[in-house]
Amino acid sequence: MLDEILKAAPAFLLIAVRALAMIETSPLLSSDAIPQVAKLALAGFAAYTAFPSALVRGWDLAPYGLNFLFLVIGEGIIGIILGFFLTIIFSSFSTAGQFFSLQMGFGASETFDPLAQVENPLMGQFLNTVAMLVFLSIGGFQELFLGGFWRSLQSISIISLVEGREAVVGMLLGGLSRLFMDAIVMSMPILGTLFLTSLATGLISKAAPQINILAEGFPISITVAFLLIFATMPFMVEAFSRVLAAGFQSIEDLYMQIGQQIGGGV
Repeated sequence: MLDEILKAAPAFLLIAVRALAMIETSPLLSSDAIPQVAKLALAGFAAYTAFPSALVRGWDLAPYGLNFLFLVIGEGIIGIILGFFLTIIFSSFSTAGQFFSLQMGFGASETFDPLAQVENPLMGQFLNTVAMLVFLSIGGFQELFLGGFWRSLQSISIISLVEGREAVVGMLLGGLSRLFMDAIVMSMPILGTLFLTSLATGLISKAAPQINILAEGFPISITVAFLLIFATMPFMVEAFSRVLAAGFQSIEDLYMQIGQQIGGGV
């Protein structure tokens, strides 16, 4: 196997570049908490395992020249697209928490997300953590490397990506639209209940002005929100699983569309 890699080193480098670009932009794996050496090692291992299937495509590359440089850049773009689309999916969970953080009284509380390297509201960080646990429990990394990376080697090259750019743009735009739709659907039960809670406390303040509603409203909203989260957590976990499965299915559909456009099957 090592002799074959040395004989076809340019092809192995292209595969490793695609894997490294996907790792650098994927959730969990792109964290600065993971050493860069570990990322390079994982990219090399992924390229090593996928190398025999890539040889079936019959790559015959000249390792020196401008054409090879463009191929390296193209492989990096393909990996970035795969990782970025998965990042869009994960953003819907933190966005769902942002929608009702203000209503429950946690609007001013933000924590630093070490994975995304951004400030995230407390409830957004909580839902994002739950989504990551669901991602691990459903075998998300297996889907990422087998259904995403390994399948992309069989289906997509930089030339086919350029020819099927309309499908890629449609997938990314559809992912952005589903981001807000999924976030609203997941947060609507809590957001709607908190709205009714705020309405009820407002009516109480009008009926009994002697009650300090500002002092009592925040504990009530926080208590109601946590009770709702506790009661709906099984349904939220199921919804998270469906959103992640739909994201991987979108990637599979992209491979099929590009394969049909270039006259091949996936």
